[in-house]
Amino acid sequence: GCIIICALTAYLLGNLNGAVSIAALLEKDDIRKRGSGNAGLTNFLRSYGGWKTLLVVLMDMGKAVIACLFGRYMFQNLGYGLEGAMLAAVAVSLGHDFPALLGFRGGKGILSGWFIAWSIDWRIGLAIAIVFFVTYFLTKYVSLGSVLAALTFAVCFAVFHYDNLLVMTGGIFMGLLTLFMHRKNFIRLLKGQESKTDLFAKKNKQ
Repeated sequence: GCIIICALTAYLLGNLNGAVSIAALLEKDDIRKRGSGNAGLTNFLRSYGGWKTLLVVLMDMGKAVIACLFGRYMFQNLGYGLEGAMLAAVAVSLGHDFPALLGFRGGKGILSGWFIAWSIDWRIGLAIAIVFFVTYFLTKYVSLGSVLAALTFAVCFAVFHYDNLLVMTGGIFMGLLTLFMHRKNFIRLLKGQESKTDLFAKKNKQ
């Protein structure tokens, strides 16, 4: 019962997509019909820019952290707090990437994944931050930073949690899922067709 409640609650939390919600509320627009068509932070930033982007960050960050805390709380008394957090993490990721309430067209999970990592193991959150931002500042490719961050996510869970099969498997699964969601970006990077993004500009051009 706890497993179903935890997974379902976290999955539904994942359906609360920051880019889709803020675009609909403040721009009266569907982010999935703008720019790249992706319901994520980068496309929102390119399409609208400005302070509203911060609301997207807060929403996707919040749902990831709340889901992990809820999962930990549900299983803490049974002695499986970490496993509960990972169960919720996987469910919220699936909810973000494949939201039933949004026709299964969600984001790619890099932002929520990063805060999932912070929530479960701060060392992995830190490693992802270093890899992503170093890659981004050197190349200006958000997608390359995201791909390498997803790899770091999977590898770090394998290294730091090799003694906990459930946590390790969940971490590897989420890292590979994020890589899968970025498969088109990866192909464009290989072909030299990927767009660069200035994350700190007030307004990005399409």
